[in-house]
Amino acid sequence: MTYVEAASAPLRKTGQIRLHGPEGFEGMRRAGRLAAEALDLIHEMVAPGVSTEAIDNLVFEFAMDSGAIPATLMYRGYRKSTCTSINHVVCHGIPNEKPLREGDIVNVDVTLIFDGWYGDSSRMYPVGEIPRRAERLLDVTYESMMRGIAAVKPGGHVGDIGAAIQDYVEPLHMSVVRDFCGHGVGQLFHDEPNIVHVGRLGEGPELLPGMIFTVEPMINLGRPHVKVLSDGWTAVTRDRALSAQFEHSVGVTETGVEIFTLSPKGYHKPIFGG
Repeated sequence: MTYVEAASAPLRKTGQIRLHGPEGFEGMRRAGRLAAEALDLIHEMVAPGVSTEAIDNLVFEFAMDSGAIPATLMYRGYRKSTCTSINHVVCHGIPNEKPLREGDIVNVDVTLIFDGWYGDSSRMYPVGEIPRRAERLLDVTYESMMRGIAAVKPGGHVGDIGAAIQDYVEPLHMSVVRDFCGHGVGQLFHDEPNIVHVGRLGEGPELLPGMIFTVEPMINLGRPHVKVLSDGWTAVTRDRALSAQFEHSVGVTETGVEIFTLSPKGYHKPIFGG
């Protein structure tokens, strides 16, 4: 894997890892904050009886009012502004009119394009009171993401991120999804490198200042295996066990890591009992 200065690279995927300067980090701060603000709005809305279609409409209206564009809208034919993944849906669930039910857990994944930069983030939301096993899954999934992010530092390797996640999750008798991964982001929706959420210390591309990517582990209460439904998007656990995911967009700095998608309202961790 080779590296290229982002300012001199074409706006298409080239197989190289882009290294962004201060302008790129500032662009990601603006786009990332906007995505986080959208997810904060959803926090006030999720409740039994609310549909994921209504959540999707809220994000679309927020994006339009903010001068942003939902990146998923018409992406490879996808027709919604978010992905909404409920219970055993691992990722890429399609919003619809079916109301959420008490005890559900739902991931909402938002990517907003603002001034040409992609702010990409997702969070889990409990719908009313949820079972204790679901609470534990959400806690573990969030902690695994934060441990993966804490492993990001210049001179480290991409494999360090996956190792931090895998070494935390698997002793707790949960599993890490292998079929989907994090990815480079910036002025492209999906770029190099892939951020796999399992791995070994010291393996994979070296982490250099200026790299920008997502960390977005998907954790299952059962086995890691998934399948994609006939709609071509919705991925579910094969054993129908619960699945959860959190996601941040981050950048490698000279001294460590910057998170671009932190909640302005402090809704960082799962909040139960609502």
